[in-house]
This record gives sequence, structure tokens and C-alpha cells, in this order.
Amino acid sequence: MKPRYKRLSLIAGIVAAVGVATALVLNAFQSNLVFFYSPSQVATKEAPLNRTFRIGGLVKEGSLRRDGTEVHFVVTDTAQNVAVQYKGILPDLFKEGKGVVAQGQMRNDGVFIAREVLAKHDENYMPPEAGEALKRAAQTNEKIGHSVVGGSK
Repeated sequence: MKPRYKRLSLIAGIVAAVGVATALVLNAFQSNLVFFYSPSQVATKEAPLNRTFRIGGLVKEGSLRRDGTEVHFVVTDTAQNVAVQYKGILPDLFKEGKGVVAQGQMRNDGVFIAREVLAKHDENYMPPEAGEALKRAAQTNEKIGHSVVGGSK
């Protein structure tokens, strides 16, 4: 084989190896990518079924129910609610009325099955996505409230 063909085959092999490595890295990144959704987005069916994502908001007052190690509660953004089921030990800071982010999958029946639950760790902390979702829900509630009040005059 001529030196020119050896060089071309070496370059083609390197390009192919880099292409395969890039494809594997992008595939791993895509499969580990976890998106955040608010309860309002889940209610409007923006969240995927049977795919892992995070949901965040506040634990609704009076919704916490324990059955041994299985826990049921509701996550709210003050506009919409999503029922959550979790099997395991909750964080010490998990309380009703406090911020929470749960990671898991949504079932067809509308129940979110959490594999991991994270609680807010001090009075000033809330995940940015959860804070934004609560602000959007509050703005939506204000608009609805204003339109109802305006319509009743």
C-alpha cells in the first residue's frame, strides 16, 4: 500500500472513532437528561408519561398520608395539584407547606411515582424552577381573580 493510502485510511479511522465516541456521549447525555415541570405544566399534559422528570412546588397542607414506608402527598403551585407517591424515608426537612422537588415518573392515572424527594434546606432556599413556577401560578391566579371581579361589576 502506498504511503498516501495509509495516511488516508488512518485519518478515516480517527474520524470514525471520534464520530462513534461523540455519538455515545450524546446518547448518554440525552438518556440522563431530567427536565423540571411545575404542577400546572403537568396538568396541561406538557410532562411526558413514563419518562423520568422532576416536579416541584409546595407540599399541600393536609395532604400528607403515611402507610408504613409508603408516603402519599400532593405537590401544588397554588394553581394546580399533583398527587405524589413515594416509597422510602423522607428528608428530615420535609413538611407540609414547604418546598419540595421530586424526581420520578408520571403514571397514566395521574399519580407521580417519585424515586427521590428533595426538601428545601433553609428558609431562603427554593429551587429556581420551583420559585418561577410558583410566581407564574400566582400571576395566573391574579389574572383569573381580576377577570372574575371585573366581570361581576
